[in-house]
Amino acid sequence: MKVEEVETMPRKILDQKDISTAEAKRILEKFNQDDLGEFQRRTLAYATKFSKTTPAKAEKALKELVEKYKLDPTQAIEVVNCIPDSKEELRTMLATKGKVVASEQLEEILKLLSHIEGTK
Repeated sequence: MKVEEVETMPRKILDQKDISTAEAKRILEKFNQDDLGEFQRRTLAYATKFSKTTPAKAEKALKELVEKYKLDPTQAIEVVNCIPDSKEELRTMLATKGKVVASEQLEEILKLLSHIEGTK
């Protein structure tokens, strides 16, 4: 009986990096679903259901949120994953470590996010 080599998801951590839900979906979709483990299948199902944008749009927004608005990369990913609808929701997401974000900046961020939502 001959066993064929099949490209599968690594079973050990090769690298660790925070990524958006859209990026996780893109990575997992590269593999045949039959080759994914239970955890990867569930993660793909979650990412498919909750991803609100494309990986390219998410990456562009993340870069701008970190560089222009000086958000922590983890906060930027949270914002891109959720794409809040209101200043209040966004303010709550960003209210950490006593940092207050000005209303004008919140409005600019919401405008940026309005351009990335959709076309998953």
